[in-house]
Amino acid sequence: MTTETDNRPPAEGTPTVVLVHGAFAESASWNGVLEQLLADGYPVVATANPLRGLRQDADQLRTVLDRVDGPVVVVGHSYGGSVMSVAAHGHAGVRALVYVGSFLLEEGESTGELAGRFPGNELGSALEPVPVPDGAGGTVTDLYIRPDRFREVFAADVPPEVARLMAATQRPITSEALEEKATAAAWRTVPSWTLVTRQDLAVPAEAQRFMARRAGSTVVEVDASHAVGVSRPGAVADLVLQAARATAG
Repeated sequence: MTTETDNRPPAEGTPTVVLVHGAFAESASWNGVLEQLLADGYPVVATANPLRGLRQDADQLRTVLDRVDGPVVVVGHSYGGSVMSVAAHGHAGVRALVYVGSFLLEEGESTGELAGRFPGNELGSALEPVPVPDGAGGTVTDLYIRPDRFREVFAADVPPEVARLMAATQRPITSEALEEKATAAAWRTVPSWTLVTRQDLAVPAEAQRFMARRAGSTVVEVDASHAVGVSRPGAVADLVLQAARATAG
């Protein structure tokens, strides 16, 4: 389901912000960010990322982008950044890309490859694989974060009671999605901003810095866990607003 929330007409030329969650999360993980963006007069779409495969997920996001009338700022958290880099490639409406504790993949790279390239990733050891039917007579492997490790590796700076809810509502990603290689890199032609999360145990900060530097992205760093949209929504919203204002018109 795609959540679209806006309570007032936007000013002329105001971009729509499209928020793309990553693995082990869902659209409500953007609620704190969404609240601030709406208060500042930006229309927002918090879209549901299927988490089934990079190309498939990018195709779904592309249909969301195509439905937006006017300029767009796309914001991706974690694997959501991998998806938006493919989906936004060559899209005339996209003005800015904002990567939040995220992946800025080059063509031919996979999310899993970049996650493991630098030390500090604790997520892999916390994953539980679950075989599920693929709908075509075969199986795929869904990956979940074990509940007893969820807060530690994903949301260490989120209150325990909130982290428990996040663990219970986490959406799995297929192992195939993490292994699938990117076919495009929209950051090559679209201005980008990156929020580096220094306490991240899922996408190590060094990996984020490497990808952002390679992309020529504008970088802001924050002391936060991987779940920065929940623990520090103001920092995320501020960077989104910076990108929106810098590319207005």
